[in-house]
Amino acid sequence: MKYLTGLLIFALLSFGAFAQEERVVIDKVIATVGGELVLLSEIEEQHALMKAQEGNLPPNARCNILDNLLANKLLLNQAKLDSVMVADEEVETQLNARIERILGFMNNDVQQFEDYYGQTVNDVKEQFREDLRNQLLIERMRGQIMNSVKVTPSEVKDFFHSIPADSLPYFNSEVEIGEIVYEPTISDDQKQSAIERLEDIRQQIIDSVATFEAMAMKYSDDGSARGGGDLGWSKRGRFVPEFEAAAYKLDPMEISPVVESQFGFHLIQMLERRGNSIRVRHILIKPELTPADLERARNHLDSIRTLIMEDSLAFSLAVKRYSNEDQQSYNNDGRITNPATGNTFFEIGDLDPDIYFTIDTMQVGEVSAPFEFTDPTGNTFFRIVQLQSRTSPHRANLQQDYSKIQKATIESKKNEFINEWVQETVDATYIDVDSRYDGCPQLPKWTRREIRP
Repeated sequence: MKYLTGLLIFALLSFGAFAQEERVVIDKVIATVGGELVLLSEIEEQHALMKAQEGNLPPNARCNILDNLLANKLLLNQAKLDSVMVADEEVETQLNARIERILGFMNNDVQQFEDYYGQTVNDVKEQFREDLRNQLLIERMRGQIMNSVKVTPSEVKDFFHSIPADSLPYFNSEVEIGEIVYEPTISDDQKQSAIERLEDIRQQIIDSVATFEAMAMKYSDDGSARGGGDLGWSKRGRFVPEFEAAAYKLDPMEISPVVESQFGFHLIQMLERRGNSIRVRHILIKPELTPADLERARNHLDSIRTLIMEDSLAFSLAVKRYSNEDQQSYNNDGRITNPATGNTFFEIGDLDPDIYFTIDTMQVGEVSAPFEFTDPTGNTFFRIVQLQSRTSPHRANLQQDYSKIQKATIESKKNEFINEWVQETVDATYIDVDSRYDGCPQLPKWTRREIRP
């Protein structure tokens, strides 16, 4: 488990220790890029991770790592020179999300996390906060550089025709899927039960029977429970409107009445306020769906399916009337976007298993029966899906695969663009690399010392 978690924290946080016990290299500065330093430990940690994942590595693996690190340090240095900004709230949000994912791989066992790293969760956050900020600065700087990269239809055609005919990729069968997603509604009885439960908890805290922190750890239905419900420092705009409106009305240490939001019901306690920033903690109770709630949702969606199949209701109109507005597909006439490609085409093997088995025997235009699914946040929904198109396996061509070829053209142009930017920026930046890397084939582009200040 230690070994697995070492890989996970590196992959998820993408900075810092491969594992604490792996840090056996005495650090040394092996390169300077403007005001940024490349440490020997950075190369060795990445090399150790790659070796653990891939086994044998090529002899020049460290040269490739150094090349990537120098490029990132150049982007970071330029980001600071250009005063590129990353908000504290963005850093905290991403840091919390990545720590949450690591804890998820540990079955949310905080003690196991702390035993492994020898630090509390908050200490680990503190250790990696600045590294994450730098990572976000690098990504933002790269995005600014790439923002102007566009391609014309003629460039797409030229790129396609530059590929030898026998090297054109062969695409498997692909499908387009439309969906209508419906969220079951919770009964009034369950809502009232959650309210009464929170009112009882609130009274126990007011009567000093228990502390807010202890009750949050025991009863809150979200990840903040293990931290006593503490949500950290936040500015306006971070929370949903109902929660935020109630929170900003509170005085220090005051506890709100029960507040309803899209996530459930909350008690909120104000801890501190600094100008427009607040630090609050909360207890969240999510009312439970009953079997009757689920059956009612299934029947409702089935009646919509019947109208579509009888041609009494167009699928796209049904999406607008009945589908959940928070779904990506809602604003795309119900079509699901493939996150890996950015378009609406899926190879069969890339589909969610529930959708895969649902459409396996369907004809184009057919709509499935309703089926239940759970989203990444744990919420239960029902969906019906429509098989909107199906292609046969084929070799790449402009007619069927224009969007894919366009994306490949953009990526090729981006690579050329960033390489040009690197060379122009290198010429105006002080760069020095330890002589032990003189044999690296990538080094000349970084160490043209005759033009260095």
